Amino acid sequence: MVDFLIGLFLASLIVALFTTRLYRLLLWYSMNSLTLGLLALIIGNNLDDNAMIITGIITIIVKAIGIPYILKNLSQKFHFIRQITPEIKVQYSIMLIPAILVFTFYLSEPITHMIHTNANYVAVSISSLFLSLLLMMEHKNVAPKIVGFLSMENSLFLLGITATNGMPMLVELGIFFDLLMAIVVINLLFHKEELKV
Repeated sequence: MVDFLIGLFLASLIVALFTTRLYRLLLWYSMNSLTLGLLALIIGNNLDDNAMIITGIITIIVKAIGIPYILKNLSQKFHFIRQITPEIKVQYSIMLIPAILVFTFYLSEPITHMIHTNANYVAVSISSLFLSLLLMMEHKNVAPKIVGFLSMENSLFLLGITATNGMPMLVELGIFFDLLMAIVVINLLFHKEELKV
């Protein structure tokens, strides 16, 4: 089940790279966060780690439901254009994404010898990090850049729960506090974008 959810996590991020509508992008981010929360619940249950189970529940509530809802409301409030066209052409993205995946699997091989975990989990986490960066780079609009930043945070969280078999609860609460601060910054960026339009 963990392998299936990690594959779904990566697939939702890849589909988000090809999305040209803002609400669909938010839907794919929500799916990405939902799979991350379910992964935290399953790994926490396997390790009998109550802190990770609580973190998984908070992830589902905050990232899979709360943040997409807030971003959708902000985009309606500031009348954002829903059509988001990537700057990188589709044919280049189709070549770039497999290259990133192969590169990260090659890159993560020496790391996995030091830590005793599944090499694929670390490779998927690192490739998700690069794909999130690509999502930020391929759009001019501020909304996809924000979703790319949030997806990057999801990738780091995935790396933490799969490579280290869980992070301390205090670290997770710090991350959620950072996300709340990010929502305030997002509101300011949306307001600035509206003034330019």
